[in-house]
Amino acid sequence: MNDKLKKIVKPFRNKYLLTFIVFLAWMLFFDNHNLLDRGSYYREIIILKQQKEYYQKKIQADKARLNELRTNAANLEKFAREQYLMKKDNEDIYLIDED
Repeated sequence: MNDKLKKIVKPFRNKYLLTFIVFLAWMLFFDNHNLLDRGSYYREIIILKQQKEYYQKKIQADKARLNELRTNAANLEKFAREQYLMKKDNEDIYLIDED
């Protein structure tokens, strides 16, 4: 039993190995830029990139819609009627709620 204990303890007598183990533990858990935080930052970056892509597509679609509204008066009237419930003087509007 004593020989087994000596075999286990012998590598830990090496000061370089001990220094490396302490350094590794420090970098993994205690440093300001530890690996655990880096993983969460990486996941956050992925989410932000997805959001960026979504908003860029939305901006492009809105620009196309805005260009369409600026160039075609019929589309502008249709948009105003649908979105802002505008109407002419001689007509009635009925709203149908589709829940």
